[in-house]
Amino acid sequence: MAEVGAHVTAASAGDDRPSIFEAVAQDSLMAALKPALQHLVKVLAESNPGRCGFLWRWFDEIYVLLDLLLQQHYLARCSASFSENFYSLKRIPTGGGRRQPLATAGLPKSQHWKSLLLLVLVPYLKGKIEKLVSSLREEDEYSIHPPSSSWKRFYKAFLAAYPFVNMTWEGWFLIQQLCYILGKAQHHSPMLRLAGVRLVRLTAEDIQALETKLAGATSGEAHSIKTQMQSAVRKALGGIAFSLSTGLSVSVFFLQFLDWWYSSENQETIKSLTALPTPPPPVHLDDGAGSAVLPKLKTVCPLCRKIRVNATALSTSGFVFCYRCAYNYVKTHQRCPITGYATELQHLVKLYSPES
Repeated sequence: MAEVGAHVTAASAGDDRPSIFEAVAQDSLMAALKPALQHLVKVLAESNPGRCGFLWRWFDEIYVLLDLLLQQHYLARCSASFSENFYSLKRIPTGGGRRQPLATAGLPKSQHWKSLLLLVLVPYLKGKIEKLVSSLREEDEYSIHPPSSSWKRFYKAFLAAYPFVNMTWEGWFLIQQLCYILGKAQHHSPMLRLAGVRLVRLTAEDIQALETKLAGATSGEAHSIKTQMQSAVRKALGGIAFSLSTGLSVSVFFLQFLDWWYSSENQETIKSLTALPTPPPPVHLDDGAGSAVLPKLKTVCPLCRKIRVNATALSTSGFVFCYRCAYNYVKTHQRCPITGYATELQHLVKLYSPES
């Protein structure tokens, strides 16, 4: 039994591929950075809308440009993405020889550009599709009249098909990870397979070569004006990417803490600890003014007697209904269903939960 354990230990020590924990951790690093940066930009935009409002409006495009610059910098210098280099990993072509190329050698052009596009473009497009689906669902839920045009029928079909497409996409990643855990695949992610590369750990030779390359880059000299200009541009872009990567490396745990702090689970706890008590409803109600009776459950709409959908309050009275119920009632009667206060459609106020 001891011999078997020693053999397994030796085999695992000789294996250059990262564990599933390292692979998943480097994936989750970039996934956690974007929401945290988005929250910081939102705070800046709210504090100074005139100067920083455009950062919030164009956050996705600005982020994808910075991400493109960052990933290009690391793929060219370290043969790895930012998060992979952070966890001391590198990319090598799939099916290569037994001798691995050094991290400073870079990837072949085909694998390099495939890696860059899959690292930057796929998350950007996925985020845009998710936002489109969210906006279409909101429009569909808040639409008073049923869809009649061919376009509306198309996006209804799109909304119905999206959960199954998303489930297939996530299932593809899950199956790939299970195959990686069982040793049946060289890649933990389909994106690596499509790029034609696999992840391995950095060796001592890689680290030494990276340090030597960094020292040589700082001491190199240009020989002509054109070369000097090209070198200056490369240094400027490299300096921006290096500053961005250094800042991210230093603040990565702080950004992850922000992402955790502002998660929906924590918001429920924070709200329960810091929220002011809810004011009581009006005491003197005219029994004949309104036609609806308040239900016992606070989550039930007083009009349809079902769980509220798209909770909407009337600013004239403060009572909450389903959007469609309140819209139709106020449009017909021009008053609050409970209090009888005069109400118009402009007094409907949508309520957003922390999850929204």
